[in-house]
Amino acid sequence: MKKVALHNLGCKVNAYETEGMQQMLEQAGYEIVPFEEKADIYIVNTCSVTNIADRKSRQMLHRAKKQNPEALVVAVGCYVQTAEAELREDAAVDLLIGNNRKKDLLAILKAYEEGVDEETVIDINHTKEYENMTVTKTAEHTRAYVKVQDGCNQFCSYCVIPYARGRVRSRESADVCAEIRELAAAGYREVVLTGIHLSSYGVDLEGENLLTLIQAVDGIEGIDRIRLGSLEPRIITEEFAEMLAKMPKFCPHFHLSLQSGCDATLKRMNRRYTAEEYAKSCELLREKFAHPALTTDVIVGFPGETEEEFAETVEFLKRIHLFETHIFKYSRRKGTRAAVMEHQVPEQIKTERSHVLLALDAAHSRQYMEELRGQQVEILIEENMVIDGVEYQVGHTKEYIRAAVISDEDLTNQIITAVIGDTIEERLCAAKPLNRI
Repeated sequence: MKKVALHNLGCKVNAYETEGMQQMLEQAGYEIVPFEEKADIYIVNTCSVTNIADRKSRQMLHRAKKQNPEALVVAVGCYVQTAEAELREDAAVDLLIGNNRKKDLLAILKAYEEGVDEETVIDINHTKEYENMTVTKTAEHTRAYVKVQDGCNQFCSYCVIPYARGRVRSRESADVCAEIRELAAAGYREVVLTGIHLSSYGVDLEGENLLTLIQAVDGIEGIDRIRLGSLEPRIITEEFAEMLAKMPKFCPHFHLSLQSGCDATLKRMNRRYTAEEYAKSCELLREKFAHPALTTDVIVGFPGETEEEFAETVEFLKRIHLFETHIFKYSRRKGTRAAVMEHQVPEQIKTERSHVLLALDAAHSRQYMEELRGQQVEILIEENMVIDGVEYQVGHTKEYIRAAVISDEDLTNQIITAVIGDTIEERLCAAKPLNRI
């Protein structure tokens, strides 16, 4: 049987879909080999979120062809949707498979081998079909990411993803729960519900929304933890926060997308909330949960961002005091409205602003972890690590804080109670085990 090598670029949804394709191939008898080895077929699940992602996608496709010029090189996913014409002219690429056709990978490969011409890239903007794929195992051994939603209707001015992924499409909750029951039976104790725009889950399904889905997953035996992917701040209502707080399995770790703390910048970005609405979401979560970990993304140097607007973002972040902030310098993305906006910010200024926020983020993270010192937490042990010659077993608390314990017994995939101690290294703290759950 032929050897296949897969490479994934981009988000957790892409990673899930790559694992789904790999498992389809394994079940069909293909031999999976590392991407660095010689293979008969190379499959690159591409990303197109930035121009840099486009370039990395091209580089991996060209690398595959260089490794084995006789191999079938297959480009899959978002970059295929945004640059189909360009890829069809690329001599390194033999076959294109767009989004919503990954589930048909085996049939497409068979048709290609038989010389049958088949449509493999659809108009993603005019489909209402959710692409059902499933996984029975993941790269991580304790935590499983499960895709429940695809597409986005937001059209933020800097983002190309709605054009690559199409409109919002949700997976039936019964299908989600069936997959999670299999993962629980395979030993996974934690699931992360993920999607392209997770907050929109259920808008296209009658009687379903993200809260009802979480409640359904909460009832699955064997699953001890439920996490969520990135959320829009406006989904955090009194009812939403209150209901989540009533679920012992739910992990109080919320990644609320911010992008800017300045209303004028948010408006140019076409973000559909104000800074004060965002702050209110944070307040609600802190009212309902004892010590939630709130994290976010911020873009610096968005077109037209003045020093005054950036200063507003800095002051806002100081006020809401998040655990972790992922900072991105604005990257001009061809095909978006922001790319043609006036007053593009020079790269040097973006870098300077990025350094300011990185320093603020480090201070906030240290303070949050210091506040946890002496607190009793639950840790799901995931791996063994040696740090400064000491053997630790490392995992995450429900707040998604990395914690390390010393134990004579193997605690992998066990949930233990422990008391948080000193910080060992950046964003990793020691913990003293009390007992396992």
